[in-house]
Amino acid sequence: MPSLRVYRATDDLAREIAGRIKRFGLVMLGFAIIVAGIAIAPLPGPGGIPVIVVGLMIVLKNSFKARRQFVRLHRAHPRMLSPIRRLLRRDPEFMALFYHQTLRVERILLPRRIRFVKPLRRRFRR
Repeated sequence: MPSLRVYRATDDLAREIAGRIKRFGLVMLGFAIIVAGIAIAPLPGPGGIPVIVVGLMIVLKNSFKARRQFVRLHRAHPRMLSPIRRLLRRDPEFMALFYHQTLRVERILLPRRIRFVKPLRRRFRR
């Protein structure tokens, strides 16, 4: 009768191989979603950007090399990539992130006298 250690070693090896196959499949799925987002991007509306971000999130969760490259980019450009980093947390706060990004875009695009997001939020809080 073979020892129990042999079965544990084979079981651990099988789990590791299955985990690698799963990660590889998820990385390929993420890249397919990114390509779909790039294909959707020329259409009117912001449809391509959220799809690309979702694909990027899947790739970053499952690829060590992509995560390392993302950390390098985040160190070089922290303000641009911090929203994506906030989405990668365990429990991301979508509404807070959406609100801050809306304020950021509004500050870039609109003059101060016609900005509407902050006053709108103040009305809802009352």
